[in-house]
Amino acid sequence: MGIKSFQGSRRQQNNAENTILLRVSDYMTRDLITFTADQTIESVMQSLIKNRISGGPVINDKKELIGIISEGDCIKQISESRYYNMPIQDKSIKNFITLNVETIDGNMNIFDAANKFLESKRRRFPIVENGKLVGQISQKDVLKAAMALKGQNWK
Repeated sequence: MGIKSFQGSRRQQNNAENTILLRVSDYMTRDLITFTADQTIESVMQSLIKNRISGGPVINDKKELIGIISEGDCIKQISESRYYNMPIQDKSIKNFITLNVETIDGNMNIFDAANKFLESKRRRFPIVENGKLVGQISQKDVLKAAMALKGQNWK
């Protein structure tokens, strides 16, 4: 007597059909709130509060990414201004932005982007094409992508 399989017959699966390809560019934010290096710390803080964001890209007049400014950068400036007993309103952000910002390719798979977030402990990554800032992907955008796939196989 032979061994019987309880799995039944298997159909050959086409991996191309079953693989869900979600790119960063499908979920990134394109309509960004951006800053310029000559803006004051006070104006940036007002914008962060008004728009309920934790930071944003800093660009030049050619829309090229030059850095990122975050709540943490602003808080650091508040702390330093208190220490030196100097007002903050007139200072530009050019000395407080994070330079050499790591970016993500818009064609990257959203799950690879999720791993990049875990490895880097960053909240956002800018997307640059041909030297110009075109968007930004945040951890929240990755969550939105995951919810859009609810109930489907992730590969």
